[in-house]
Amino acid sequence: MAATPEKPTTAAPRRKVSRHRGEGQWAAGHFTPLNGNEQFKKDDDGLNVRTRIETIYSKRGFDSIDPNDLRGRMRWWGLYTQRRQGIDGGKTAILEPEELDDEYFMLRVRIDGGRLTTEQLRVIGEISQEFARGTADITDRQNIQYHWIRIEDVPEIWRRLEAVGLSTTEACGDTPRVILGSPVAGIAADEIIDGTPAIDEIQRRFIGNPEFSNLPRKFKSAISGSPQLDVAHEINDIAFVGVNHPEHGPGFDLWVGGGLSTNPKLGQRLGAWVPLDEVPDVYGGVIGIFRDYGYRRLRTRARLKFLLADWGTEKFRQILEDEYLQRKLVDGPAPEQPAGTWRDHLGVHRQKDGRFYVGFAPRVGRVDGTTLTKIAELAGEHGSGRLRTTAEQKMIVLDVAEDQVESLVAGLESLDLKVNASPFRRGTMACTGIEFCKLAIVETKARGAALIDELERRVPEFDEPLTININGCPNACARIQVADIGLKGQLVLDKDGNQVEGYQVHLGGALGLEAGFGRKVRGLKVTSAELPDYVERVLKRFQAEREDGERFATWTARASEEALS
Repeated sequence: MAATPEKPTTAAPRRKVSRHRGEGQWAAGHFTPLNGNEQFKKDDDGLNVRTRIETIYSKRGFDSIDPNDLRGRMRWWGLYTQRRQGIDGGKTAILEPEELDDEYFMLRVRIDGGRLTTEQLRVIGEISQEFARGTADITDRQNIQYHWIRIEDVPEIWRRLEAVGLSTTEACGDTPRVILGSPVAGIAADEIIDGTPAIDEIQRRFIGNPEFSNLPRKFKSAISGSPQLDVAHEINDIAFVGVNHPEHGPGFDLWVGGGLSTNPKLGQRLGAWVPLDEVPDVYGGVIGIFRDYGYRRLRTRARLKFLLADWGTEKFRQILEDEYLQRKLVDGPAPEQPAGTWRDHLGVHRQKDGRFYVGFAPRVGRVDGTTLTKIAELAGEHGSGRLRTTAEQKMIVLDVAEDQVESLVAGLESLDLKVNASPFRRGTMACTGIEFCKLAIVETKARGAALIDELERRVPEFDEPLTININGCPNACARIQVADIGLKGQLVLDKDGNQVEGYQVHLGGALGLEAGFGRKVRGLKVTSAELPDYVERVLKRFQAEREDGERFATWTARASEEALS
């Protein structure tokens, strides 16, 4: 019997085969740049732009600057173009970069560990007065930021800063940014361990090192041996938190993967205890993982927090140990709950050597060059010549003899730098805002300063710890999601239907071992004009409804939407 012939088949159309590019991870062999930022970094290391600034741009002026240097590589040396004056927030997301750019720069001075001498602060103040129209802001990452900087003046500014041991190297860009450190490292009576030697060694090995100058995005770090948990460790890419190991003694608990912006995530413990002399090696391992495995395809997913979320802590620790350290880390304990309610070191405190340190608060981190030089003079007259900036936009004078404290406090208060500050002066922070920032939508610094004055006048009896963080856009430079009252700048409609500056409100965020993100009440937005009324109203409801000892953040978690509106 003859076999039945098979039916003819129709060949399926051939599909174009393309190699999956993944997330652009170098460790997976994906070295082809997948976006413009990765391309300009491959074309030339951002560290190399300094030579062009010194030899070409500073001599030929703003118009001579290559666009990839202007909006890219110059960040590796702390330079951002600032916002052109007079452009309202409604145009922030509409205009092209060249339309938003002014011919002036913000320049960020990195101050690792917040450590300054009176000589350094005096130079910072003099540069402000001579080159920055008097501007100088203390940031919530312990840096100082100038505005109105001309490209022609940058080499001279660098010369003066570097002559006193300061730098703008990798203060911005896809680099290892400033290392936060406890502002009372080495002097606090309750300190678990002094992390200063590790900060110094990390600076020596990694900052300005071309092996780590092309990261997927910024890399934020913090090291503190203070039991007050005073460096916002939960929102850094890597953090070392002082702990006492029951067998090995003082060391650090390792955290990774924190960060805020539009997709906030809290850092997670790897469960590892790190002795002081091994901190730089572990730092190098984690930053190496970020460089090699970090996502480079989409800028919105190019932070370490996204890699950690996909891997989990167990895999992250295993790769750190097996591929980068070639040894196992010691398991260790978590930090203990801080004893105090404030972590800013404001006020007068005794040091472990019997002298005192004095912490004081400008308004929302805003100072000026003249004030900084006067602070330097006061610190020189009353202390040993050492100062610190804090991660809360504050400053501290160290090493003050007991008989000098009263005079120093009086001198600071005469400059409107409050040592005995209200909760509102003490707890209000603000980012740069629309005055200078190209990403901003609303005003922040002036708004925050005015809000402090209004609340001190309206609710003078309020004496509870409270943080009010004001941000000019959704990017959370002022940490809005982890504030008691977080204010995210946006355009809103007033009662007459007009589009005006305002804020979306986050309530009840916190850092510390009870860290968490604030609650957003549905539809709750306030105009800038209504802001003092709104905050006053919520604080008075808290005072009326709170239980004994209840914190503001705890109350907001249980309060009705009506009470929070």
